[in-house]
Amino acid sequence: IGAISGTSQYRKSSFLLNSAGEQIFPAFLEMLERPHIPKGLASSPFDQEGAATRDRELVRDGVLGGYVLGSYSARRLGLKTTGNAGGVHNLLVRSQEGALDPKAFLARLGTGLLVTELMGHGVNGVTGDYSRGASGFWVEHGAIAYPVHEITIAGNLKPMYRHIVALGDDVDVRGGILTGSLLLDEMTVAGE
Repeated sequence: IGAISGTSQYRKSSFLLNSAGEQIFPAFLEMLERPHIPKGLASSPFDQEGAATRDRELVRDGVLGGYVLGSYSARRLGLKTTGNAGGVHNLLVRSQEGALDPKAFLARLGTGLLVTELMGHGVNGVTGDYSRGASGFWVEHGAIAYPVHEITIAGNLKPMYRHIVALGDDVDVRGGILTGSLLLDEMTVAGE
């Protein structure tokens, strides 16, 4: 979300600089902001500046619809506030094709790495470069084969976003961004 914040845009410090209206994700992916979900952890009728919040489609058919703006960043960009001073409110990341249950997710993965834990903060918001320590399981023919640890996964976020092929239905509801697991068809993995 930091890459589409108004602050990152007016400072020209985002790998998604001037990307509104562009295809960033696969066509099946959407990101919907729903700030008025009853009992939602990030629900709020207004942002930190008192501006009213509203339902928004940040991403529709994989296309970035706009930025996350408070009043200051909106003024700097010559735009209107989106009611996002302080961040997003209940961002739902969804697949128009439907989310996969864990068994279907592993079957779609086939053979590859199932990451269950990430370590460190190796994300460069300006270039989009991504490199993090990880652990999880090696999957073969849709079944967990053995655990893996002390590995590094790396790539660049722009191609990683385009390489999302499915979403899982294992949504973690303990925060303000609600998404299931992401299945990518390509990424660099290092380690034994």
